[in-house]
Amino acid sequence: MNAGFEDVQPGTVKTVRFSRFARRLAALAGRPGTFFAACLCIVLWALSGPLFGYSDTWQLIINTSTTIITFLMVFVIQNTQNRDTAAIQIKLDELIRATQGAHNAILDLEHLEEEELEAYLKRYEGLAAAARERLRAGRIDTGAPDLKPEGAAPRDA
Repeated sequence: MNAGFEDVQPGTVKTVRFSRFARRLAALAGRPGTFFAACLCIVLWALSGPLFGYSDTWQLIINTSTTIITFLMVFVIQNTQNRDTAAIQIKLDELIRATQGAHNAILDLEHLEEEELEAYLKRYEGLAAAARERLRAGRIDTGAPDLKPEGAAPRDA
């Protein structure tokens, strides 16, 4: 019935099929040939104007066609973008997880509230400013300094 999807929850197969469809359609839509085909359609439509007397129906054809295509492509592109973003996030999370000295607490920053995210941003901006000061003083700026929560006392080494 669902060849290759025996252990998949019901409804997931449709999602997988849509994802495959969306990836293929997005890849096809991004090709130069597709762009030129769209340009050709517009040129043919424009050339047919005198034939139809530049009527309201003639204009409605292009307006409706482009609106429908744009509306549908928004969902296809968003699906592809969501998948790409998730894949990049997983790759970054794996790099953080596998890097000795990296802070695993930042693995899921995208799920934090705005205030928490802003606090992390300020801490990393502070680290960057300190590194630039070390460079200006002729020292190295590499290493993995501790990322201390705001207001926390320094750890004993």
